[in-house]
Amino acid sequence: AIHASLALMSAAMRGGDNCGLVVFGRKIRKFLPPKKGVDHIDGVLEALHDLEPELIEPSYARGLQFIASNTKKRSFIVILTDLVDKESSRELLTSLKLLRPRHLPLVVTIGDRDLNQTVSEKPAEIKDVFTQSAAEEIIHQRESALRLVESMGGLALDVTTNSLAPRLLETYLRVKERGLL
Repeated sequence: AIHASLALMSAAMRGGDNCGLVVFGRKIRKFLPPKKGVDHIDGVLEALHDLEPELIEPSYARGLQFIASNTKKRSFIVILTDLVDKESSRELLTSLKLLRPRHLPLVVTIGDRDLNQTVSEKPAEIKDVFTQSAAEEIIHQRESALRLVESMGGLALDVTTNSLAPRLLETYLRVKERGLL
């Protein structure tokens, strides 16, 4: 996620766009307001170098309210998170309304390799059938949640770790090309 964020910011800055950064969990952890220039990328690197993940449910309401309050110009807001299903992601889906219609949100999730592998394997025992069925249900719920993001006027990506940066850059370029901002 850090690599993809830096790649996106670098491309956006080369394209003449301002870029900012907000990192949040239960509270706002890092904030760099949108700016241009190499010095700003250095600030982003400094802000991200010691970042550690938190195994907690983030406060999407707090994070997206902060973004909405501190971003006055129409912006492309990229949210890198783990959107599992409609129920556990209800706060994110509800909080996206804080960004629309002024901003264009993109919710990006990294697919779970273990779930995808479980679904693709042929079950050997009856317990494997139940495990595979549960994995398929989780994948279906995740896809439904991402479709909800799109129905609210946002964009959604569910990608693998390897495809995160290229797909994120591709989506940014498509947004620019189509004049969605």
